Amino acid sequence: MRKGTTSLCRALLGVAASASLAAAQPTARVEVTEATVADLQEAMTRGRATSVSITRAYLARIAAYDHAGPQLNAIIRVNPRALQDAAARDAERKAGKVRGPLHGIPVLVKDNFDTGDMPTTAGSLALANSQPARDADVVRRLREAGAVLIAKANMHELAAGITSVSAFGGQTRNPYDLLRCPGGSSGGTGAAVAASYAAIGWGSDTCGSIRIPSAFGSLFGLRPSTGVVSRTGIVPLSHTQDTGGPLARTVADLAIAMDLTAGYDSADVATRPMQTREPMRFQAALDVNALKGARIGVFAPYFRDTDPEIADTVRAAIEVMKQRGATVVEVAVADFDSLIVRTSANEFKYDFIAYMKTVPNAPVKSLREILDRGLYDKFQEPRYIAADTVSGPDTKEHQEVMARQAVLRARIEALFDSLQLDAMVYPTIRQRPVLIGEAQPGSTCQVAAQSGLPAVSMPAGFLHDGLPVGIELLGKRFTDVRLVALAFSFEAAAPRRRAPTTTPALVAGRAPRPTVKTLTVTDAGTVVQARVELDAVRNELRWQARVVAGAPNVSALVFRRRGGRVFTSVATATVPAQRVVVPDSAQRVVARLLGPEMRTASGTLTLTHADRSALAAGTFTLALYTAKNRQTEITVR
Repeated sequence: MRKGTTSLCRALLGVAASASLAAAQPTARVEVTEATVADLQEAMTRGRATSVSITRAYLARIAAYDHAGPQLNAIIRVNPRALQDAAARDAERKAGKVRGPLHGIPVLVKDNFDTGDMPTTAGSLALANSQPARDADVVRRLREAGAVLIAKANMHELAAGITSVSAFGGQTRNPYDLLRCPGGSSGGTGAAVAASYAAIGWGSDTCGSIRIPSAFGSLFGLRPSTGVVSRTGIVPLSHTQDTGGPLARTVADLAIAMDLTAGYDSADVATRPMQTREPMRFQAALDVNALKGARIGVFAPYFRDTDPEIADTVRAAIEVMKQRGATVVEVAVADFDSLIVRTSANEFKYDFIAYMKTVPNAPVKSLREILDRGLYDKFQEPRYIAADTVSGPDTKEHQEVMARQAVLRARIEALFDSLQLDAMVYPTIRQRPVLIGEAQPGSTCQVAAQSGLPAVSMPAGFLHDGLPVGIELLGKRFTDVRLVALAFSFEAAAPRRRAPTTTPALVAGRAPRPTVKTLTVTDAGTVVQARVELDAVRNELRWQARVVAGAPNVSALVFRRRGGRVFTSVATATVPAQRVVVPDSAQRVVARLLGPEMRTASGTLTLTHADRSALAAGTFTLALYTAKNRQTEITVR
């Protein structure tokens, strides 16, 4: 959005285009909104930016949008040393030392990754001042690679949930719809990367906690094979299923992240296979033609009970894979429900006790202590009580879960082999992000998490209401590089990510100001005025209406919008799903401003994606209805 923009239509178009326009201008200040790692490195190499200036730009975005503006609440704490660290990387660059592709690049991590210079809370009030002794292995690798750790992200408390609400961090909002959750448990990381608070972010995934926020944030997110990335220094939920991994806006950035953080760690027994395997080379494997000749299996069990529009979007994305040269086959697993049952490892109670023993002067020692002291979000109580009743890790029940996980992994990999598949594909999550405070249904996280196999979530497109949809690729163990290459080929076909409108590029270091317009509607001596203020950052249309003349003749003053849509109705026991087409000429009332005998009124309309699209297209109107059954309508511009 540029200074001087006066029309509401241009304001809406501007927030979507401002990032790319600003990035194209050869100014001294680099635009970080939607910038890739390559963009930022080029800017520093050419002297158009420094790590300090880039870090300041990201910090300005956090200041403008996290606790102000749309109030995403994605960040638990900003690193107070971020600018100092950036200055050190600039000094190294000036001296001729560039450590690699992340040198001087601001990144962020979920606040369950240990940092030796900042507390690690995992979103828990009980850990508000819990100070680990050292960095997590992933954090150590990032710092050694020259990355600037700019902040630690909010998360679902102790990673035990998928809506990203915590007693210490509060509720994170989805930047694509501020009334909805961002997914979890790495929802703070997902929202922050989607909103360009940093170049790349790291989350952890026990069952969907990287992939679901990626789907809800129009991002790429990889759950690596178990053992590819070290778990050392990550507050555990389940040592069997936990893994760290990156969330990024492009596959190229995801590949950079994996190249720098994958590898053997002597402190994590799960990474032992990496000690003898050839190093994984993600960037080197990126190939726009990777889908050509690939065999992709459509995993039928994860298309059941799916929102019809999500299913349509995912199926359309699969068609793109076919157009890129992939062979697509259906994979039906008749006994999947019995195969997946009792494969989830409940290890939180004892893993948490073991982790807290590594923390000097630990503020609590167990989940029971957190329960006894009431240091948890109210939504967590049933989950924590259930977790605390679990018997030790050597019980018959736990051993059965481990055995069933092995059977699951063997069965899925046998399907890969028998069908000669490179990957299986399905929706990352089968339902839309829920409204804040609701439980999130529709997860498809189990097959990867409970088998230890790698899975990457990719942007598949958007629903009619502007919500992102994710599509997931599952691979055999240690085929992580191949999965990322397939994702790169899919992305190259036609990028499906778009930035959220609530966090546009800053103007002079600040969020764009709301645009204000006074509209006048007249009809045979009746005059009504409406002052309309569009705050695109908050998704709000604030209005004040008054009757200037002819008050007795006013029946109603309303906002209306025109526009069609195509959707699939939900099937019932008696009526099959049907494709419904609403024509472009269709009109509907969005909000009433005035009624009979009302001379003045004011209010705030929370805009939907359809409302914003209509404003941008010039099909959002202010309509006056009089007692003489007359209608006068003007476009809201």
